Amino acid sequence: MITVLMTIVACLAVSVCSLSSAFALWLTPKQLNRIVPYLVALAVGVLLGDAFIHLIPDAVNRHGSVSTICFTVLIGVFGFFVLEKLVRWHHDHLNDIKQSQLENTILPLARMNLIGDAVHNFVDGILIAGSFLADPLVGMTTTLAIIAHEVPQELGDVGALLRGGYTPKQAVLYNFYCSLSVIPGALFTILLSQIAESSLTVLLPIAAGGFIYIAASDLIPVLHERANIRHLSGQSASFALGIFFMQGIVLLEQTLLNT
Repeated sequence: MITVLMTIVACLAVSVCSLSSAFALWLTPKQLNRIVPYLVALAVGVLLGDAFIHLIPDAVNRHGSVSTICFTVLIGVFGFFVLEKLVRWHHDHLNDIKQSQLENTILPLARMNLIGDAVHNFVDGILIAGSFLADPLVGMTTTLAIIAHEVPQELGDVGALLRGGYTPKQAVLYNFYCSLSVIPGALFTILLSQIAESSLTVLLPIAAGGFIYIAASDLIPVLHERANIRHLSGQSASFALGIFFMQGIVLLEQTLLNT
């Protein structure tokens, strides 16, 4: 019972980290318009860094077969492609951005980001619960490692949601709601620990495929809408910062888990 309670508390702590993006509530529309492109670039770096540096290597370590994991990543990319087609079902495919400006509609990239984030947080819940079931100390270090990579990711996620048409309040709230999917992931593991643990070899690469698709298909094209030297240098720096964030966090995670 104590282990279950510790797991739920850890999951809530991870969810609360999503509120680090609440700074957007205190910025003026002009300030938001200025920083959103850089937050989107940060999101691209974090998503791709998380996929290639964290999720895929973790899945390979668990499964052992690189080719199988890569194939599952491609299934994830394909699945998110089909999912976005469904999300766009009632949209004008050629005029999404114009519609967003004139009709205050939400772009598919924002909804896809929410779906990808929810899947990722569900996986985090499995990792947290599995770690606490193995050893409470390992559970705490795993939670700290997950919190470390949540903060930069949440900043980038809110930038993507703002770019997709959500208001600052909606972006922060919906991002928080998605972070709560960590709890079902943990409960799934507590109730069906063996099945949940084995499912990680599928869920991790599928989440990675989703992140790769969202970054490459939805977010990178947005960065090419503004092409001048200032945006080239600023967005490139934000993109690289996102990647370095994830590399540093993976090193921190390894240090925490090896202590």
